[in-house]
Amino acid sequence: MSFKCGIIGLPNVGKSTLFNILTKGNSAVANFPFCTIKPNVGIVSVIDIRIDNLAKIISPKKIINAFIEFIDIAGLVKGASKGEGLGNQFLNNIRETDAIVHVVRCFKNDNITHVYNQVQPSSDVDIINTELILSDFDLCEKTIVQLQKKMKLTDVKEIEKKIDVLKKCINHLTQCLMLKTLYLNADEKKTISYLRFLTLKPTMYVANINDTKESYYFLNELNKIADKEDSIVVPIDANLELDLVKMKDEEQKSFMKAFNIKNLGLQSIISSGYKLLNLITFFTVGVKEIHAWPIPQGSTSIQAAHKIHSDFSKGFIRAEIITYKDFIKYKSESKIKEMGKLRIEGKNYCIQDGDIVHFLFHI
Repeated sequence: MSFKCGIIGLPNVGKSTLFNILTKGNSAVANFPFCTIKPNVGIVSVIDIRIDNLAKIISPKKIINAFIEFIDIAGLVKGASKGEGLGNQFLNNIRETDAIVHVVRCFKNDNITHVYNQVQPSSDVDIINTELILSDFDLCEKTIVQLQKKMKLTDVKEIEKKIDVLKKCINHLTQCLMLKTLYLNADEKKTISYLRFLTLKPTMYVANINDTKESYYFLNELNKIADKEDSIVVPIDANLELDLVKMKDEEQKSFMKAFNIKNLGLQSIISSGYKLLNLITFFTVGVKEIHAWPIPQGSTSIQAAHKIHSDFSKGFIRAEIITYKDFIKYKSESKIKEMGKLRIEGKNYCIQDGDIVHFLFHI
């Protein structure tokens, strides 16, 4: 199972450029709406210094980083929830993702058209969010009708429970508010999770900026919007970073030093996406391979075992756990055992970020 982040926004805001930066690829980039009809999919490695430090000790034949799947979805426009600009298709693509990366244009450039002829982040965000809200509202209504038809055929109490939660959602959406701002308890969220509501998905705003005062004014405007939603903002000069990722390492380092660029924005996007999905990393370590595995925070050892292979979870016996810090400190499994730092855990153990795990199983 992979974890998916959908890249969305109005046409011509820099979505495909951002996708190219993340994947160092060549997805179609053009100055007209709906350039990206079918979504491009890219597998992006998560840079983690811990895996490099482990490799210095083990010298494995192979290193496999954790990864996130980024999906470049075509630009949405007003009326997308009613089918404008192939809107229904694009909204369905978003529904299949786990989190949203919403790209917002925060710069002016007469050579790059704006679909509504005016760069204004607050308006742009409102257009997209309104379409997500309308789509969720429509889904709520249709689902209630479907559930009501089933009331004579199945468990009435369970259906009534779903309908009550959906009516609560409709009342909130009617006020043009995102469902992420509606209080839903754990049971209510579980009840409607199968519907994959767009406005419940965790969201990161990527501010596509340039080095002008006007651009930073727009960035400040976007930060205020994100604060109200408890979302995060990652600023990036997409065109500059696209040039940087195409450079060779030495050329890139020299350019960044000359222009005092301390970090690539794309790493902030990848790491923020990882946090957005509420993921942690555990490692399997051996001479043949060091592998970083992304799992949701709170996952048990049996769930982590299943992440590797279903046989690991079916025949699970126990998990041997070494913390990353202990592995780096003692540098060998024999020394770790000698110091009493290797723990034996059962299937209900909650995996911690950085755990080095060896699963024992029998089929």
